[in-house]
Amino acid sequence: MPQSTVRPATWRTDAALGFAGALLALCLHAAGGFPTLTAATGDNDSMLRLVEIRDLIGGQGWFDLHQYRMGPQGGFVMHWSRLVDAPIAAIILAASAFSGRLATGETVAMLLWTTLLMTAALAFALRIARAIGGDWALLPAVIICTAALHFGGVFAPGNIDHHNVQLTLTLAAMTALIAGRGHVAGFAAGAACALMLAVGMETLPYVAVAGLTASFAYLLGGQTGAAKAAGFGLGFAGAGLAAFVATVPASAWMAAQCDAYSLPHLSVAVISGLGLALAAAAPAPDRSFAVRLAALMAIAAAVVLAATAFPQCLADPYAGLDPRLQQFWLDHVTEAQSFWSVLTHNWVKGAGYYITPALALIVLGIRLRNGGTAAEWILAAFLIAAFAVSLWQVRGATFSVPLASIALAAWVGAWRQRIAVTPSRKFMLRLAMVWLVSLNVAWSAAALAASTALGIRDAASAARSTATCERPADYAQLAAQPPTTVLAVSNLGSPILVRTAHRVLAGPYHRNVAGNLLTLDALMGTAEQARTVIKDNAIGLVAICRDNAETPLLTEPAPASFLAALTRGEAPDWLEKLPQGAGEPLEIYRVRLQP
Repeated sequence: MPQSTVRPATWRTDAALGFAGALLALCLHAAGGFPTLTAATGDNDSMLRLVEIRDLIGGQGWFDLHQYRMGPQGGFVMHWSRLVDAPIAAIILAASAFSGRLATGETVAMLLWTTLLMTAALAFALRIARAIGGDWALLPAVIICTAALHFGGVFAPGNIDHHNVQLTLTLAAMTALIAGRGHVAGFAAGAACALMLAVGMETLPYVAVAGLTASFAYLLGGQTGAAKAAGFGLGFAGAGLAAFVATVPASAWMAAQCDAYSLPHLSVAVISGLGLALAAAAPAPDRSFAVRLAALMAIAAAVVLAATAFPQCLADPYAGLDPRLQQFWLDHVTEAQSFWSVLTHNWVKGAGYYITPALALIVLGIRLRNGGTAAEWILAAFLIAAFAVSLWQVRGATFSVPLASIALAAWVGAWRQRIAVTPSRKFMLRLAMVWLVSLNVAWSAAALAASTALGIRDAASAARSTATCERPADYAQLAAQPPTTVLAVSNLGSPILVRTAHRVLAGPYHRNVAGNLLTLDALMGTAEQARTVIKDNAIGLVAICRDNAETPLLTEPAPASFLAALTRGEAPDWLEKLPQGAGEPLEIYRVRLQP
């Protein structure tokens, strides 16, 4: 398999251009008034991440992942990694030390963390584009990849969820496998893959592709490929063990947590990593193909045995979810929607999720048929994995669109080179068209224009209101009340935690089963059922938001329910409605139950 290399000296240029692209994106957010920070579309996961970080700064233990302010008394254990909390907390503490205000430190972190991550992600993307399309692909990559990362939204200020970390680590691993050489590059790729797993299980398909890439390097790449494979194995096993020790308490070392980094994942990392490292570092890396293949098959068998030792982790992660939570929560989570669901309910957004990756796969397929390089094969493998995930759950588009932008940048670069050699008006027109269709935002804009011209809008956009209780100001009155437990729909759980001192029963997290079911019992049941839940859980306030999407989701199938009655203004006599100011969408009731 032919190898692609890029000049080491270009690292500085790629890093500088990555920073320039991230800075441009930051300026665009600033020009719009930083909407992701100030109001419109608060992200539940980012808000709860900030709550976690505040708890850590406030003295909660490093290994203590309880969210004590959500769910029944005592809370529940979250499955997120402290590896994401730690650097953000460090930025907050450093900025707070200079400013003297924790709130200022948080604002700095919300801006700086995503800018740094986008800088790194864009630099890695440019590096891969160079390896595939040469210097001709650099300018297209700067424009196309910057647009893809910016409009994708995961690097927006305030987005401190882990998806942008995972994407950046995936691009780092790809860069090391494609543009790097030797043990060091392999070690970097393996370490990045271990960190990807430690941060979250969503990246498992990309870790698998990276492992297969390193294995093929050992099988087909001669001495150079064996060195990279050995480094990958050591990095994967070593960083996997380090992450395990750093994030899993000793008391849980033997426990299997399928949705968080734990013993099953460590076992696979150590067995596969050390196995590959030993095989690739054997005295005769140029031994016969059959012997190398047999070694890889033995490693694969050992990994399968390790995986089957934890059969519970091989099943659908949501197979055991309560049917009511499936119906009233998971089925409506945007990132968990399938291709067919997006196509039938929100086809305008679907255009932005699927057209660009499909086009990129076609372009890569043609290039590979004409004799592709190792870099193109690797990019194609990662893109196929990401596109397949996006067909199952739309969250895969977070990876497939940026990866597609790299392939399409190389396509534009090839046309630029062709015109430089053979200039013609026909080629110039083709180049303009190639530029246009390579920009993912162009497809989104075209779909939106088409829907407007046809006089239709997707249901989500048509139903959206400005009074969905997503602005920080919407919680001012609630924050002024003495701390207590608040009964509200799950969509309001994270905003209440981050903007008030209260605790809540519900939140859109699969481990908060008890709290979410109690909330459904109360809101979708009768007033007497609600009264029982409220009394048993020492709830002091009830908050409703009529225009939040979850409210009609719960009231339409239960028009006689407690929540439906509240939306009609029919509160029981044991609730006292607090004065509601003009333009305040959150309605608050104080509970007046006799002890």
